[in-house]
This record gives sequence, C-alpha cells and structure tokens, in this order.
Amino acid sequence: MKKIAMILGLVLLFGSTALATPSTQIWIPSTDVQAFKKVHFGFDTYIKTESNPTLGAHESTVNNLGLTVGVLPYEKVQLEVGIDYRDLGAAHDYPMYYNAKLGTPEGSLFEGSPAIALGAYEFGTKSDVTDYNIVYALAAKTFGKLGRISLGYFTGSDKLLLDASGNPDEAGVLASYDRTMSEISDKLWFAVDYMGTDSSYGALSFGLAWKAADNVGLIVGYDIFNNSDAYKPTATVQVDIDF
Repeated sequence: MKKIAMILGLVLLFGSTALATPSTQIWIPSTDVQAFKKVHFGFDTYIKTESNPTLGAHESTVNNLGLTVGVLPYEKVQLEVGIDYRDLGAAHDYPMYYNAKLGTPEGSLFEGSPAIALGAYEFGTKSDVTDYNIVYALAAKTFGKLGRISLGYFTGSDKLLLDASGNPDEAGVLASYDRTMSEISDKLWFAVDYMGTDSSYGALSFGLAWKAADNVGLIVGYDIFNNSDAYKPTATVQVDIDF
C-alpha cells in the first residue's frame, strides 16, 4: 500500500505539471484508464518461440498476474492504480511490481481533443534489480472506422534498461495502432504497437482480441524484440476480466 500511495502521488505531481502492467495494447500502455470502482484482473503469459543460442535452450516462460482499479469518480479525469505478481520461471525473490496511470478521454478537453495519459509502471521492490521505473506520456486519437493511433514517449532506469553492449538505452518512442474489426464482428479487435529501445523492453508487437463477454476479453499476440540476438520472440496469451 505504501508503494501504491507513493506512485499515485508521483503521477498526480507530474500530472499537475504535465509530466506493472497498466491498461495496455499488446505490449505498451494505452491511453485507456479503468473507470471508477472497476476492478480489472489480468493474466498474461509470454512464451519464447525460439531457443537462445547463448543459453542453449528456450528462455523461461513469463507469467504475470495483475489487479488494476479505477479510483477517481470523474468522467474527464480518470486514475487507475495496480499491482502485479510476476513469475519469471527462475527467480521469485522480488515478484511484485506497481503501476499507476492518470488520463483524460478523447473529447474531454475540447471538441476533437485527443486522449492523454501520464503513467508509471514496472516499479519493482528491489533497487537496481527490479526497479525499472518506467514513466511515460501518451496521446491517442480515433479516426472513425479507420481506427486509433497513439504516440508517446517513455523513460526509465538507466541502470536496468540496457542494450546488448550494456549501455543505457532507457528512453524512446511509444506508438500503436488499433481498431475494432467491425466488418467481421464488433467483438474482434486488432492492435500493433512498438516500444523504441534495444533493451529487453523494446519490441514490435501485434495481436487480436476477442470479447468473449461484456466483461471478459482474450488477446493472442506475438512480440518481436528490437534486439533480436539477445531476446527471442514470444507468443503471448492475455486474459482480462472486469468486475
């Protein structure tokens, strides 16, 4: 609770000056924010599809269990906070991560205004081990049936977000495109997103989602990492349930 309170305070502080996992596309955060009192449960799994020559085997499957809740009772300014438990296959010493996101939906500032989100995620509990401390700003605009485009920027820990040579690569662009495939079904959704870093977080991801019920969604996707020599692609399955 102290960590959540701290991150919430940071987001509010930076939000007033225009500053794991939050509501996302496939890999990167989205401008979507959980509504007031809505509790969101997510289960994400990432399965390596190629062996890593440096290991002589496939890397461990990563599983993430998360809870996110909307905490502001306003339509034009929304805030979510969340907590994640992550199973890395080999290490369980520091599995907890925290996140928060402050946002405003499209059209809330003025007619035709984009959605805007300011957030923080991957706030781990062990200094220089799991505190990736990624903060970001995003804007998104929907163009009717053509879909939605999101653009933003992130920065994080220069001690943990490193390229293959061990040099800091802790900042970069965030970009995504998503749309409801209404010509097939209003329950079907497609997205592609990109995170611009050669660290372990940099990837091009794409996938499809199916809304199995009003409060249940299933995403199947694929992640291709920018540093393909060090990080092999993953297939991802994500289950989302709202309460």
